[in-house]
Amino acid sequence: QAQLAESGGGLVQSGGSLRLSCRGSGFTLEYNTIGWFRQTPGKEREVVACISSSDSSTYYADSVKGRFTISRENAKDAVYLQMNSLTAEDTAVYYCAARAALLYSRGRDDYDYWGQGTQVTVSS
Repeated sequence: QAQLAESGGGLVQSGGSLRLSCRGSGFTLEYNTIGWFRQTPGKEREVVACISSSDSSTYYADSVKGRFTISRENAKDAVYLQMNSLTAEDTAVYYCAARAALLYSRGRDDYDYWGQGTQVTVSS
């Protein structure tokens, strides 16, 4: 059974950094497009960043552009989200998701597998 698991969340002060990791079991992340999404209470889950499986092209939401970086480490079959210059507005549960497609999608309904999420809390 294919599963995803996130790690690396936690509590950090405003201006700090965190690196989230996404790993899969039952399938290979290298051959999947991966998206990072986040959600806060009462709000819809929103896309943060995506990376394609075909050419590792990336997408970033405007709110994180220049601060977050999504990357792959195929040797470890992992995808990371490096988050710098964090602010209180970045506080959310972060999810990684996988879709068996070559190109990324910004739509959460286009993803086939989801992790359980990891909490990121930024104190101001």
